[in-house]
Order: sequence, then structure tokens, then C-alpha cells
Amino acid sequence: MSIEFSISEYIPAEPHRVYEAWLSTPEHTEMTGAPAQVSDLVGGTFTAWDGYISGKNMALVPNAGITQAWRTAEFSESEPDSLLEIVFAGENGGTRVTIEHRNLPQHGMQYYQGWQDFYFAPMATYFSTS
Repeated sequence: MSIEFSISEYIPAEPHRVYEAWLSTPEHTEMTGAPAQVSDLVGGTFTAWDGYISGKNMALVPNAGITQAWRTAEFSESEPDSLLEIVFAGENGGTRVTIEHRNLPQHGMQYYQGWQDFYFAPMATYFSTS
């Protein structure tokens, strides 16, 4: 049985800025504080957090959403990629970023807090100062 969850956070930047930063190697690295190599193309691969996270862009809706095949170094080879959907919606001059994370292995609930600690918190700081 796979695990799934949804988590969202307000980020103080317009949707196009958050979307562009997510798909930019220098900005993804800066906004999370960890090395990343990302692609802004459908089918393009990515790594984040110095290779701990990896995957492929499955669909891109400019300034509105990203769908990725996603996994970490903690997935076993027999565990399939999870499905990550990131939605960027304008809210009060900023962006409501919602993450729908599906098809996670049994150890996958740990990523709920990981999104908060390693993405949303540093992103809020990055965009409040940029």
C-alpha cells in the first residue's frame, strides 16, 4: 500500500517567480540552500539536495504547475518513483504552493515534514529577502 499526502504553504512571491525559481538550477539551489541541477523541459531530469532527490519532469504548466516522477536515495531499487504534483496559485500578492505527493513507499510519510523544513521554510526566507 502506498502513502499519499497534501501540504501547502504561502510563499511571498508571485506564482511566475516561484515557478521559475523551482525550474532554475541557480535559483533552486539558492532558495533551498542545497545543490540542485534542474531542467525546465518536459522529460528533463533533476537532482536536488546534492543528489538526495532525483527524478524527471512529467508535465509543466507555465507559472501554474509541475508534475514530476520523484524519489530519494532512501527508495530501494524495487520501489517505483513517487508522483509529485506542485501547484502554484496566486494568493494575496504571493503564491499558495500546494504539494500533492502520491505513490510513496511505506517510509514516505517522513517527506511531509521534509517539504516543510527543507523547501517551504527556506523558500519563505529566500523570497522575503529577494
